[in-house]
Amino acid sequence: MNKRQKNSTCNPVVQRVDPVHPDASMILEAARIIQAGGIIVFPTRSLYGLGADANDPAAIRRLFQIKRRDPEKPVSVLIQYREMLASLVEDIPPAAVPLMDRFWPGRITLIFQAITGVFPMLTAGTGKIGVRIPEHPVAVSLVSALLYPITATSANYSGSPGVSRIKDLPQEFLSQIDLILDAGPLSGGIGSTIVDVTTDPPTVLREGAALKKELIF
Repeated sequence: MNKRQKNSTCNPVVQRVDPVHPDASMILEAARIIQAGGIIVFPTRSLYGLGADANDPAAIRRLFQIKRRDPEKPVSVLIQYREMLASLVEDIPPAAVPLMDRFWPGRITLIFQAITGVFPMLTAGTGKIGVRIPEHPVAVSLVSALLYPITATSANYSGSPGVSRIKDLPQEFLSQIDLILDAGPLSGGIGSTIVDVTTDPPTVLREGAALKKELIF
């Protein structure tokens, strides 16, 4: 399949999508775009995210360019179910299991030791990969249609706040995207809590939707 090349002068394609019962044809079109090396904007739990094939180095490089992201900053990914961790991580530390049981799908991103095959830009050279199972119906449908990991980074320029409404993104940013799935206003607020489970005990790197007091190590 030919990889997608986006002309930065093009107007973005915007599809309004039902946030609870997304149309299957829209999801399949978004999946086809990602499979072809494209990048989409889609709703996650509280903010919009940028979705690209996590196994496609060219797509990941382009995502970094769009976000103006420092290569030393990693990008986390979304998976459909826990068994998919085997394609990304070396092992699942015991401390990760209760966190997954309680907070997946949804509020927590777990940092694991990545296997050798994970594209280094995703790990920013750390050898670690952030993983989450999504809970928003659109994101769930998307990863279910693809059956492999996609990126979960926020749809914004690096250093800028994440957005809960498509209209809050600069036109210059949106013009570089292949498809925008607009599910209307999201809840906004803070993103997922990030916990590194490669350390003993695990390390909370960012407190977000799951509060520290809720975490049990």
